[in-house]
Amino acid sequence: MQLRFSPSMRSITISSNNGFIDLMKVKVAARHISYRTLFHTILILAFLLPFVFILTAVVTLEGVNKCSSFGCLGRRLGPRLLGRADDSGKLVRDFYKILEKVRSGEIPNDLKLPDSFEQLVSDMKNNQYDAKTFAFLLRGMMEKFERDIRESKFAELMNKHIAASSIPKGIHCLSLRLTDEYSSSAHARKQLPPPELLPLLSDSSYHHFIVSTDNILAASVVVTSTVQSSVNPDKIVFHVITDKKTYAGMHSWFALNPAYPAIVEVKGIHQFDWLTRENVPVLEAVENQNGIRNYYHGNHVAGANLNDTTPRTFASKLMSRSPKYISLLNHLRIYLPELFPNLDKVVFLDDDVVIQRDLSQLWEIDLEGKVNGAVETCRGEDEWVMSKRFRNYFNFSHPRIAKNLDPNECAWAYGMNIFDLRAWRKTDIKETYHSWLKENLKSNLTMWKLGTLPPALIAFKGHVHPIDPSWHMLGLGYQNKTNIESVKKAAVIHYNGQSKPWLEIGFEHLRPFWTNYVNYSNDFVRNCHIVEP
Repeated sequence: MQLRFSPSMRSITISSNNGFIDLMKVKVAARHISYRTLFHTILILAFLLPFVFILTAVVTLEGVNKCSSFGCLGRRLGPRLLGRADDSGKLVRDFYKILEKVRSGEIPNDLKLPDSFEQLVSDMKNNQYDAKTFAFLLRGMMEKFERDIRESKFAELMNKHIAASSIPKGIHCLSLRLTDEYSSSAHARKQLPPPELLPLLSDSSYHHFIVSTDNILAASVVVTSTVQSSVNPDKIVFHVITDKKTYAGMHSWFALNPAYPAIVEVKGIHQFDWLTRENVPVLEAVENQNGIRNYYHGNHVAGANLNDTTPRTFASKLMSRSPKYISLLNHLRIYLPELFPNLDKVVFLDDDVVIQRDLSQLWEIDLEGKVNGAVETCRGEDEWVMSKRFRNYFNFSHPRIAKNLDPNECAWAYGMNIFDLRAWRKTDIKETYHSWLKENLKSNLTMWKLGTLPPALIAFKGHVHPIDPSWHMLGLGYQNKTNIESVKKAAVIHYNGQSKPWLEIGFEHLRPFWTNYVNYSNDFVRNCHIVEP
């Protein structure tokens, strides 16, 4: 800060240190002012200069030192010299107080909420709303947008559930065309396997795989991927089990597209003498009880209070209400010892898996007297896939569940299981399964909701031998962020969940692992417009 007098003593200039900015200039008219007055003026200025310096320093430190004129600096320093601070902070505090008041108050019924930010600005300009009304408008708009987003999310989940439960047009067409071929072509009806190979269906020196499905295309992928990934495909025997309506089409496919050198048997549920109503009374009740059918086939939104649930919880409930859970095909694995009385060890595969590695070593695993070799699903950080314990499947507020089960017990997965049928035949697994299934029906499904795994978790309790997780990777049907490198390394990848690879809602980056084994050049596939994505 510098103080300069003109040679004539008619003006005094106050400048910044660098001399570039004139902060104040006082002109003195000699004829109208005495030296005494001038002296007093200089004393006053000398008294004020330290304060001007301090304020200028503050302004500079605040990053507003780009003023090049006295007027600019005056606008910066004026409010401070007059004791007026910036009012923006006070304005924010006042508005926050208004927001606190309207947070718990009722939004006026006659207040029309704008549909967009532009309309809000226009309404504010035209109607001159006060701060309280403005706050109510903001609150109303935010709540409306939250409701709209929530409803859209639930609608998306419901539509996804419908899509996952539906049969794609191409797959339905494939089944119809192959069924027609079965009735018109002797080649499509030829015996599977040929008579000379029938003894191998019960030869325990072979590797026996079982898949239960009504999806012909999915079954073809399971068989093809297994055979192509095998070191010794000539040692593979596949037992494909399907329902009565799909049997002709399934038989036609494997008769016309043999999985040589593997052996494939196609059998319908109706062809098993053991599967009678007397032997499966509980499952007969599951399929025919109206309340159960309404639970799985009814309107899943009507009567539901969506305000008391989260989208994630709603999604889990929808998955548990898939109609497949009351299909005998899905419960069939609990009867394997009876359906295959001459076999000792089998691998059961779901129809939504792809085999990427030779599985013959599964028969070498020592199950240590256990029945079920399975991958446990409580050993990972992924809460959707690998963090499952009994508490995720059962209602522990039910007294019988709380008394008999441990909520922290580790769960395991269906999809790829090695079963020791010899050890199984010495247990009461089937009876336990039936007993708990019956209890859950009596309790109106209050003990558990999710399909066939919960009763199996109880029935196989103490009979499960954990196998290495690399054998079976889960979650490709509902985990969009699945690690691709981990997928490539897994022996079996499982598209469990709604986003199956044959559906449009399947994840694009995960679908190629499945489509690699679809024969898109097949005439039936092409004529049904099933095309490679």
